[in-house]
Amino acid sequence: MYFINGIPFTFDELPHTALHMGEIVEVASQSLAYEPEDLYKSSCYLIDELCHPMLFDVELENPELLPVD
Repeated sequence: MYFINGIPFTFDELPHTALHMGEIVEVASQSLAYEPEDLYKSSCYLIDELCHPMLFDVELENPELLPVD
């Protein structure tokens, strides 16, 4: 999941092999579960506030913390 100030806006699907990796399953089981409707509502909120990073340019406070692509 990707978040802005705790608001989820999108996610990356894990490869099927990740379902059998104990470490990944453990982290996922300890995290909050989101339904598609939750993501829809939070994305709509971010769009209303012009803050959805997939649609608008959003200034970052700490861009050095992002992973290098």
